[in-house]
Amino acid sequence: MVCDTRITILVDNTACRAALKAEHGLSFWIEHGSKKILFDTGQSDMVIQNAELLDISLAEADAIVISHGHYDHTGGLSAVSDIAAKAKIYLHPAATEPKFSQKTSGAKSIGISDSARKAIKNREVIWTETLTQIFPGVTVTGQVPRMNDYEDVGGAFFIDKNCHKPDELLDDQTLFIESAKGLVVVFGCAHSGVVNILDYISKLTGENKMYAVIGGMHLLNASPIRIANTIEAFKKYDIQKISPLHCTGRQAAEKIKNAFGEKYISAAAGTKLIF
Repeated sequence: MVCDTRITILVDNTACRAALKAEHGLSFWIEHGSKKILFDTGQSDMVIQNAELLDISLAEADAIVISHGHYDHTGGLSAVSDIAAKAKIYLHPAATEPKFSQKTSGAKSIGISDSARKAIKNREVIWTETLTQIFPGVTVTGQVPRMNDYEDVGGAFFIDKNCHKPDELLDDQTLFIESAKGLVVVFGCAHSGVVNILDYISKLTGENKMYAVIGGMHLLNASPIRIANTIEAFKKYDIQKISPLHCTGRQAAEKIKNAFGEKYISAAAGTKLIF
């Protein structure tokens, strides 16, 4: 179903209004026709405070979609779950598994919280290992194939606290929307790799052009080759609106801005985009 799409950034590392709060996290409020979707929930219950300031009623959410099981995307899930009582929850099964990052001081748990796991158990959950339609015109990729040799998950991530077993982050998934102007792709962190994701969406839909990409692109520690290939992918798919957020990294964002000029959208918590 092709109809107007409105996306409001509820949580990001920065905010565009003084009253709004920022944190290392990401959350979107997506309105597609009459349907309302919360995509990710940030790191804390800040998503609720910002939603209230933006006159958004989370109780009206028809669906909650989780991009992957890291704390900065699932931290508000327990609190939001109590408010958005009618919403079905969509996530990959691996999103609920333990997750750790390796720091100089040792392993740090970065997975979904116990309270969020409990909230999920008490709700209707749709497990999204494969391509899943949320509503007509709104689809989540499920697990994304890793096809190239220059994109990795973007960090030292593990599934055990001893940091011996790498986390391939198979739970990473991306939302794509059929808007009136073309496909709009919404990343959580793009741990699967932006190029892998866009190529997969193109294969799934048969589309060789996409209108917009927005979200975390996890290019903070990316090689120059990876950044260059990401920019080339944006050109290949003739993307007209590009808004890097959250984990993209300043250097990569600047390179994207220099490459695309007015197609680049500087956004933060509080930004509203209409397609």
